[in-house]
Amino acid sequence: MPQTTATLTLGPVLYLWDGPKWRDFYFRIADEADVSRVVIGETVCSKRLHFTEPHIAEVVERLTAAGKEVVFSTLAMVTLERETQHVRNLIANAADLVEASDLSALGLLNGKPHVIGPLINVYNAATARLLAARGARTICLPPELPMDSISAIAAGAPDVDYEIFAFGRMPLAISARCAHARSKGHIKDNCQFVCADEPDGLPVRTLDRQSFLVLNGVQTVSHTCQMVAAEMRALREAGISRFRLSPQDCDMVGIAAVFNDLLQDRVGVEEAIARVETIYPGAPLSNGFLHAREGAAWVSRARNVAAQSAL
Repeated sequence: MPQTTATLTLGPVLYLWDGPKWRDFYFRIADEADVSRVVIGETVCSKRLHFTEPHIAEVVERLTAAGKEVVFSTLAMVTLERETQHVRNLIANAADLVEASDLSALGLLNGKPHVIGPLINVYNAATARLLAARGARTICLPPELPMDSISAIAAGAPDVDYEIFAFGRMPLAISARCAHARSKGHIKDNCQFVCADEPDGLPVRTLDRQSFLVLNGVQTVSHTCQMVAAEMRALREAGISRFRLSPQDCDMVGIAAVFNDLLQDRVGVEEAIARVETIYPGAPLSNGFLHAREGAAWVSRARNVAAQSAL
């Protein structure tokens, strides 16, 4: 199967950054990053909207002027009436595509073109076909899928664009309670926005001091950073047309440049990995899920070649 023409998507900022930092991040993405689609909006915690909403209009204007396609993300967990109303208003008023991060948004989006985010479980082609029939134009598959499942889904439901979570700490779980706040002696309703103290998440270690997970408010993400490199060619041959970069507290313009070089075959896998490790040294790289291993595992290039030939 020939390779698809692939592009890059920048996912939403999952962490709590103060308003000016959040705004300036997207301004730089607009001006310097070679990504075709940018997902913005609050995904993790509705209390954080207070920081970003004053800047959304100017961010959208800057991104649009730079030729980026803007997509608005919904909340990943809706538990309060004000959150329900926020999602309703977002979907009703959005002039651009909306990305569903939770099944509760799908009823409102039914029949409208939209995007399925990586937090919605799409584990087989039948689900992908159903979502496409209801208006999904792009499906970002969950990061925990192995490569053979990705290939089977794309082959079984080919009439939709598929996206892979290619870079970033992987979203693993979300809760109605805030472990991040509790770890600092607060409760969710009076959290004091302590998650802002860790703009890249709060590392969690086991009792024997091994790095384990990272807390991000009510969300749990991986300690390791997903890095799709040697697998990219096989994924493109399987029908993947988009690769998602999830913002971390690092030079995301530089990360986008690395992945564009990979897509254009301007750089080898080893050099790309080395550049990413230099730009984002805060977390070890991983690709285990793609190889039906534990997600934190790193499968070497030699084993990657064998996996690609098996697809």
